[in-house]
Amino acid sequence: MPKMKTKSGAKKRFRVRPGGTVKRGQAFKRHILTKKTTKNKRHLRGTVAVHESNMGHMAQMLPYAGL
Repeated sequence: MPKMKTKSGAKKRFRVRPGGTVKRGQAFKRHILTKKTTKNKRHLRGTVAVHESNMGHMAQMLPYAGL
């Protein structure tokens, strides 16, 4: 059997934490920022965890992450 490949876009965007959760960056913070409020942009800072309903997709994209 050949080795499974990791999705190259996923390995750039996600990191697996020691507890098994996956952290990701927030969306909607790249462009068209003038019409967004300061409060909205402030809440988009930092990283958040991937929701548990999407963890099946994460396991397919990152097969060697141990998810």
